[in-house]
Amino acid sequence: MIPEGIKNNLGKAIAHKGAGHRKRLRDRFLQSGLDGFLDYEIVELLLTLGTPRRDCKQMAKEAIKEFKSLRGVLGATIQELQKIKGIGLSNAFGLILFQAVSERYTKENIPEKLSLSSAESVANYLQKSIGLKKKEHFVILYLDSRNRLIVEDVSTGTINASLVHPREVFKKAILTNAVQCIVAHNHPSGDPEPSPQDIALTRQLVDASKIIGIDLIDHVIVTNDKFSSLRELKLL
Repeated sequence: MIPEGIKNNLGKAIAHKGAGHRKRLRDRFLQSGLDGFLDYEIVELLLTLGTPRRDCKQMAKEAIKEFKSLRGVLGATIQELQKIKGIGLSNAFGLILFQAVSERYTKENIPEKLSLSSAESVANYLQKSIGLKKKEHFVILYLDSRNRLIVEDVSTGTINASLVHPREVFKKAILTNAVQCIVAHNHPSGDPEPSPQDIALTRQLVDASKIIGIDLIDHVIVTNDKFSSLRELKLL
């Protein structure tokens, strides 16, 4: 088996253009990890997983240019990635795999009793899972009396009254014996400022929480690197 090339009719391996460069990239990584790697080289390395016989350097550079950063590339959807010349469904495999593995790893490494005692701790936790999402995700974190996470619930779609109804928010809180809860969602725009709709929804949930007797202690809005807390903004 010849992984990096093809065979001619005599059975001899013919290395594709750039095979030596690709091998050097992999050897560098195996020897020193990502130390010294430029952002585009990391993208290039991931692209090689699904691109057996093409040079990936230029498309990696174009991806960094288009999405502004390594984080932007790694958070891009498959549809967005395919806008880059040379990147298709097959050779985006490494980038898609990285996204899926990262999400699984994050979920499986949540401490058994994760404490969410501040808006910052909520944001740090959620930025890893929904901060880079291109659609809005609404999350409900159900907590015990010590602010420890019992369970979380996630919905996808534009935040509105039909998606986020007080009945659905507090139904699971009752079933899980939660004492309090935090709601949160992401802003794909990158601006964590609460909208009038966010504020109205929060007040509706607060009113319901008082009737049911399960405290809604915050509504946190996250982006990939920022957050806002309606409690800290005195809008709760």
